Amino acid sequence: MGTVSSRFDISEDTQREEGLAAARQALQAQRCIVLPTDTVYGIGADAFSAQGVAMLLAAKGRARTMPPPVLISQIGTMDGLAIDVPPAARALAEAFWPGALTLILQAQPSLTWDLGETKGTVGLRVPDDADALELLGHTGPLAVSSANRTGQPAATTCDEAEAQLGASVDVYLDGGQRGLLGEAQPSTIVDATGEHLFVVRQGAISLQALREVVPEVLGLGESAPSQDA
Repeated sequence: MGTVSSRFDISEDTQREEGLAAARQALQAQRCIVLPTDTVYGIGADAFSAQGVAMLLAAKGRARTMPPPVLISQIGTMDGLAIDVPPAARALAEAFWPGALTLILQAQPSLTWDLGETKGTVGLRVPDDADALELLGHTGPLAVSSANRTGQPAATTCDEAEAQLGASVDVYLDGGQRGLLGEAQPSTIVDATGEHLFVVRQGAISLQALREVVPEVLGLGESAPSQDA
């Protein structure tokens, strides 16, 4: 595999099962796939395959200092992959998963994976997309990053993803247009590894929406209030 990419229109019943099966085979072979999510198209690899993750980073032209987040199929998987999950982070997960929220958490130290230079953390998300969730239900956790070359716009169609990533991806799953009116809206990323939860990337979920669940979440660039006051 790898010399010629395969593409499947998974919005058609005749190609859906064949496409999902081909994607599973590619992932098992430690190769990369492109899949639709609820935000933009993603390039994915088995989260527990060091070779697959290395190929993902290479396809994007991305260094190990920018490790990919991990997509999971259900909130219950979070405790298998992360430790010391703060109650506030759990509240956000329960409110916004499945959805466009990525939580950075302390990774389970016993896991045998290599996502890059993570400093002991992992970004987790449950996507709100039936195709992605069905695939994740079969494969387990996938390392998934936006399906584009680093520095280029995120792909909202399979055509855009294929134009940027080409033969570095074995299987392309075409699920139609993603993003609101073609506008790429990535997930909002919240770091929950420290004393305060804070937004590190503003995306599809607004700070106001986050604060309706956890009022003390810090916005992009905000610092915690002084304790001396």
